Amino acid sequence: MNMKIRGLKNTEHDFLADMLYEAIFISEGQDPLPKEIIQDKSLSKYVDHWGKDVFDIALVMEVDGQPVGVIWGRLLTHENSGFGYVNDSTPELSMAVKSEHRSQGIGTKLFKAIMQRYREIGVEYLSLSVDRANQAKKLYERLGCVIVDSTETSLTKKVAL
Repeated sequence: MNMKIRGLKNTEHDFLADMLYEAIFISEGQDPLPKEIIQDKSLSKYVDHWGKDVFDIALVMEVDGQPVGVIWGRLLTHENSGFGYVNDSTPELSMAVKSEHRSQGIGTKLFKAIMQRYREIGVEYLSLSVDRANQAKKLYERLGCVIVDSTETSLTKKVAL
């Protein structure tokens, strides 16, 4: 298995949108949400007008030449805050790995790579939101993310770079 991390190509906006849908956590036994949910403003802000800001960074994991996962970050302001919003200077991450490629270390590799990219441009912290039932929260804990806010169903985490 040949793994390679690369930047998102300008022609891959549809892939990013598909992976935004993949990133929506659905508990086991629940019906999936309709694909159109990603057009809702609460979600579309994560991909709309992608690449227009220096803080729009997306890294793709290819396995044997095929994209199987992506991690991306975007700086959202208080007026347009996302689910993992911390402040106006902390980019918020989203990540998705196709189900058949999970639990193979891809998420860890992507997370470490995007941390390095943001470190290179002088960012001090990254944030994210994770559902309390999502097993990915263990990955985030291993990588140094700490809880900064919580709701009944989700955790907002922050990691220092």
